[in-house]
Amino acid sequence: MTSPGTRADAEAEDLDVEEALALVKENPGPAHRGPAHPDRGGHGTPAPHHPADAHHRATPWPEARATAARAAARAARRTPVAVPLDAALGLTLAAPLAALTDLPSFDTSAMDGWALAGPGPWEVRDEGVLAGHAEPAPLTDGEAVRIATGARIPADTTAVLRTEHGRTDERGRLHPTREVGHGQDIRPRGQECRSGDQLLPVGTLATPAVLGLAAAAGYDTLTAVPRPRVDVLVLGDELLTEGLPHDGLIRDALGPMLPPWLRALGAEVRAVRRIGDDARALHRAVTASDADLIVTTGGTAAGPVDHVHPTLRRIGAELLVDGVEVRPGHPMLLARLKDDQHLVGLPGNPLAAVSGLLTLAEPLLRTLAARPAPEPYTLPLRDAVQGHPYDTRLVPVVLRDEGAVPLHYNGPAMLRGVAAADALAVVPPGGARSGQEAELLDLPWAAGGIGVCFT
Repeated sequence: MTSPGTRADAEAEDLDVEEALALVKENPGPAHRGPAHPDRGGHGTPAPHHPADAHHRATPWPEARATAARAAARAARRTPVAVPLDAALGLTLAAPLAALTDLPSFDTSAMDGWALAGPGPWEVRDEGVLAGHAEPAPLTDGEAVRIATGARIPADTTAVLRTEHGRTDERGRLHPTREVGHGQDIRPRGQECRSGDQLLPVGTLATPAVLGLAAAAGYDTLTAVPRPRVDVLVLGDELLTEGLPHDGLIRDALGPMLPPWLRALGAEVRAVRRIGDDARALHRAVTASDADLIVTTGGTAAGPVDHVHPTLRRIGAELLVDGVEVRPGHPMLLARLKDDQHLVGLPGNPLAAVSGLLTLAEPLLRTLAARPAPEPYTLPLRDAVQGHPYDTRLVPVVLRDEGAVPLHYNGPAMLRGVAAADALAVVPPGGARSGQEAELLDLPWAAGGIGVCFT
């Protein structure tokens, strides 16, 4: 591992004297980094909280979430795009959905059976009427024709007789087995809507049913708010992408986890890059990205190879959130790089990174995508939960019988708890007793939301 002095000296090739001195100040020696990536970002052994120490800069958890939403709302307006129906799931409509045709566009049969004209019994035509065929010949009084569900109704039809409500005699004439009402089982043209009717307003989320309605109403594409574009930068020299941990190296848990999680939050993940502990490479990656959001992992504290803060200073970024009063995940951050570009720095601990996703990335991405905020809800905790003296705690829970059961294995470096969880419980400073109501943050797949898209 390169010492702080050596690293600063190496970077001096690219930095002026003032920047180089700032980098050394950011990374004081002697170096103590703690365990690698799953325990990076200030969570090897959490330091006690003292209101008078550097922690006073941290933002309260609810305020951090609100700040992320406001930051996205201030971003430059994103131009709506025309998206094919098969790619529009989870997007927000940027234009009203108006019917391009009558629905149905012609009188159709609502059932399999016979189309009838006048009173019975009826002589039955030899050829039937099927869906998707040309307009059939009109019926005359006393005539019937076999018809399939969805087929065009012949002119002068008075009703449709369901298959199970008719019988034929020895002469082949059709008789009803129950009374037939005028217009029975006929879907008249325009029953659902007329061409030009507004079906759905701007801001509607494109669910599977919305896509079906759009197709029925004549659409091939939808005008929608585009998915926020995200680049993921995975930092750390100690990370392995395959095999077992060895020789101080560990498996990267965040590289495989973050892209599908971000997609489940509605993002388009364009790139996942492994940078290592390299300040110049991080600077190049950040300044080269034109994504709406850059997500980094680790390097958000003040250790000897934590390069996120120095990089943000070097490019003149505006720090909107620099630490959050939440456990795990305190050293997360949010920065505005440009009017329409932000960076979320996640801690390196896996569960702390999840905390950062739900605290900063979720409200920012949701607002960029013009999605409505989920309705907050609470459930009673089935067990008491120990809290942090000063900070909010996010604890994985499963939902059982109108209650939330806290899960074990909820340390900052652990994923075992959240992998089995339905939600994260928001535990206030000081903890929560058994039976106390707690706000819950649903995990996107556990909620069954349409945002779930892992590919």
